[in-house]
Amino acid sequence: METKTRKVLIADDEPDILEILKYNLTNEGYEVITAKNGDEAIEKARRSHPDLIVLDIMMPKKTGVEACELLRSMPEFKDTLIIFLTALSDESTEVKGLETGADDYVSKPVSPRVFLSKVNALFRRVNKPAVEILKLENLVIDPERYIVKVKSHDITLAKKEFELLYLLALKPGRVFLRNEILNQVWGHDVIVGDRTIDVHIRKIRQKLGVDCITTVKGVGYKFEATLSSE
Repeated sequence: METKTRKVLIADDEPDILEILKYNLTNEGYEVITAKNGDEAIEKARRSHPDLIVLDIMMPKKTGVEACELLRSMPEFKDTLIIFLTALSDESTEVKGLETGADDYVSKPVSPRVFLSKVNALFRRVNKPAVEILKLENLVIDPERYIVKVKSHDITLAKKEFELLYLLALKPGRVFLRNEILNQVWGHDVIVGDRTIDVHIRKIRQKLGVDCITTVKGVGYKFEATLSSE
């Protein structure tokens, strides 16, 4: 059976970065499309429907965060993998990026080896086999279709938000350590900030509108099996 070639769109206003990332991804077997600013990234994403979009945070016309927000608002890009390239160490910028639905970060100056490892790790997680549908009181989580329903209402979660919720809901009442969550949702070879889990948990709570995830201070998080009904 023929394997589909993965398509990656890279948007950055620095030609050298575009060239080196395109070279390394092409050598790895990926099909690569490039863009020089946020507007061009959105236009090319609509035309080519890439499997992964790499966005530089500081770009002309539209920043990476603005481009990500717009892409995530389109149904066809709701589950598309997105990585940010950033030279910024500002925590608020990282949090904003996570809240728009980014799957990962790569810091500049970019190490091609680290970049490729993160890209490959993201695609490995996408290729995981489907698992069981969870039905807990008035919450339904379908991992095959990435659908969450609360009291029969569809809830849209970003990919990492969904994977985090599913992990916790698989074992209601069990406390998951922070490092365990990072390893199982983001992977051992992906480096993310300390605030990553907190941001995703907050977004899940806001979107579900029910308090089903409990914080165990200094330890981690657990999912409460029983959801209150109206």
